[in-house]
Amino acid sequence: MEEKAKKRVAMRVHGKVQGVFFRASTQEKAQELGLTGFVRNEPDGTVYLEAEGEPQVLEMLEAWVHVGPRRAKVEKVEVEEKQDLKRFEGFEQRR
Repeated sequence: MEEKAKKRVAMRVHGKVQGVFFRASTQEKAQELGLTGFVRNEPDGTVYLEAEGEPQVLEMLEAWVHVGPRRAKVEKVEVEEKQDLKRFEGFEQRR
């Protein structure tokens, strides 16, 4: 895959997104889509994630994040495209 075709995005997810398996579900979805990066809970109650991959695949993850796992209640998703690639190994949950 050509590096130029890849991009990195950061997403901050607001709502009832902690304690509802959001990180585990996001990791599962990202791995299913072949994306790399990480997801973590933030002290302010949001979930923050960074993902790298092809733009159309990142859009699929973003669409999923707007809904989230069954018990989540997503109110808002902030998406920011990052300039540089971090070349993550796999997709992990962080604390």
